[in-house]
Amino acid sequence: MNTVVLNLEPIAHLNDEQFYQLCLANKDLSLEMNAAGELIIVPPVGGESGNREADLITDLNNWNRQAKLGKVFSSSTIFTLPNGAKRSPDAAWVKLERWEALTIEQRKKFPPLVPDFVIELRSETDSLKPLQQKMQEYIDNGLRLGWLINPQDATVEIYRLNQFVEVVQMPAILSGEDVLPGFELQV
Repeated sequence: MNTVVLNLEPIAHLNDEQFYQLCLANKDLSLEMNAAGELIIVPPVGGESGNREADLITDLNNWNRQAKLGKVFSSSTIFTLPNGAKRSPDAAWVKLERWEALTIEQRKKFPPLVPDFVIELRSETDSLKPLQQKMQEYIDNGLRLGWLINPQDATVEIYRLNQFVEVVQMPAILSGEDVLPGFELQV
């Protein structure tokens, strides 16, 4: 099953509330929207990818429970980026001060911010180029650190604000650097 992109522009331009209501009315679908207003239907992942994603979130959350520096989010969370895109990374982390600066209403819906850190895990159904574009979109909107984990090619692309993408070979130990101090992940 492949990702489906629908261009709604000829008939409609969904605002934030309309997109939110569309997601609520279609809870069985994983939806995103890019900055151009195209609706993206993301296919489900298989068992291997789902298990690997759960491990990533668990490792991130275990670190965060000790550090108490922010909030961890699963792939079910949609963030409204500054460019208007609505994106859901496989795992995300937001610095506590930034999260607490949001209103309760903003926290309940799709938080209007780019996470400080994201992980995207390439599954068997994912094409690499759209994931790279998604990571670049996060960076263009202020993401501080992101990892695109690509098991198929045994690489990890490391995205940092105002820097070139670094590619490392797996196996590797990834560092949370100054964004997630003390966090390391073995991939």
